[in-house]
Amino acid sequence: MGASAYDFWLLDLDGTVVDTEQSYIQDVFGAVGRRLDVSFSEREREALWYGFAGERERVLTAAGVSPERFWAVFHEVEDPERRAAATHLYSDAASFVPALDQPTGIVTHCQPHLTKPVLDSLDIADWFDTVVCCNDEMGWKPDPGPVELAMQELGVDSTHEGVLVGDDPNDIGAAQNADLSAIHVNRREPTEWSSLEPGSQHMDPFTRGHERVGSFTELDEHASEPVRVGSSSQLVEPGRSVTKSDDLND
Repeated sequence: MGASAYDFWLLDLDGTVVDTEQSYIQDVFGAVGRRLDVSFSEREREALWYGFAGERERVLTAAGVSPERFWAVFHEVEDPERRAAATHLYSDAASFVPALDQPTGIVTHCQPHLTKPVLDSLDIADWFDTVVCCNDEMGWKPDPGPVELAMQELGVDSTHEGVLVGDDPNDIGAAQNADLSAIHVNRREPTEWSSLEPGSQHMDPFTRGHERVGSFTELDEHASEPVRVGSSSQLVEPGRSVTKSDDLND
């Protein structure tokens, strides 16, 4: 799918355009675990950090820690400047995103006090015409509210062909619920899907009608018609897999 297939682009941030060094993630969860008197395995750290398909709730329930307590401690531990210093830009995103001629925005669960240092540290803030950080008032992906706000700030509407690119089912769901095309950038192969109950709202979330690529580079290697999530697909229920303060990434 070439960039010219769309009138505007919306991108998830963490795991899509940028990512964080594993050593930093390990240090943060080590400190959080000590304060909560729990330990998190590598798989659980990944689930909590990236938030795959509601896995955060499952991990916290198994650990006997409420989301409110976890996020309070997490935010006490994490340092925005250290996180920014530990964040790197995907090389394929570095080539693709700044070359976009269309209006381009970020829609992220990462909060402003964490997002701004990352964009400033990597010197990529001017790549984007708007940056929308989800919150309780506007909603969290897959709720369409943040996407619709980004569209409003870009000066586009439903008469324009737009796409949302992300690495998580919540991104695909947000695109679907906002009636946009969706592209899944498959940065990793999470094993968490195997833990989902058959018939779950999020079972096999990446089998719905949309494009799936391994990197932004693949979007320049072929062109096709915009891939819109089909009306025959079940809608992802807004708020289904996201809890309050679920603002790490996505």
